[in-house]
Amino acid sequence: MKVIANKRTAQGTGASRRLRRQDKVPGILYGAGKEPVPIELAHNPLFHALRREKFHSSILEMEVDGQSERVLLRDFQMHAYKPSVLHIDFQRVAEDQPIHMRVPLHFVGTENSPAVKLSAAIVGHVASEVDIACLPRHLPEFIEVDLSGLTAQQTIHASDITLPEGVSLVRRGKEDPVLVTVTVPAGAQEEAPAADAAAAAPAKGGAKAPAAAPAKKK
Repeated sequence: MKVIANKRTAQGTGASRRLRRQDKVPGILYGAGKEPVPIELAHNPLFHALRREKFHSSILEMEVDGQSERVLLRDFQMHAYKPSVLHIDFQRVAEDQPIHMRVPLHFVGTENSPAVKLSAAIVGHVASEVDIACLPRHLPEFIEVDLSGLTAQQTIHASDITLPEGVSLVRRGKEDPVLVTVTVPAGAQEEAPAADAAAAAPAKGGAKAPAAAPAKKK
């Protein structure tokens, strides 16, 4: 994805307010051992780009006054109640330096899993993204998690997912966050025992009572 920006010379609260009145967003570009550069971007294209998942988790091509930079979105600030972007931060990417990113998880195969088909379980997605580290060339747009083999007894942790080549999880100490839980509703748990009990009821009650004799004709 491409982002168009321009360097800005005027800084400070007053200058930022004037930019916003002109439908522009103040921002900053930093990193890769270079000096931070104050930038400005057109508001509406940026606002719509922020609604796309890819914009948050991919390396972006930024053109600043005609010069191209490879960048990552690092932070942005929205107005408290208006659909308005107030400020945005981008970080330059160095091809030989690992980057840390939070990448979206895409869960697939849930409806075909034994947990759902055999146990009528409810599958809960506890986390929608994970923190990873990799070189820029290995950065995935998202990580797919196949749940087609999920059973009612399983809980999926971060360490259980398959990562793309060159990508590793970023974890603090021995933590292993839960990503997916499985809950079997009480009704589904009791359904089978109830059916067995109903089938066994005549045997426990002894022989069936004889059918009533037909009424005699007068």
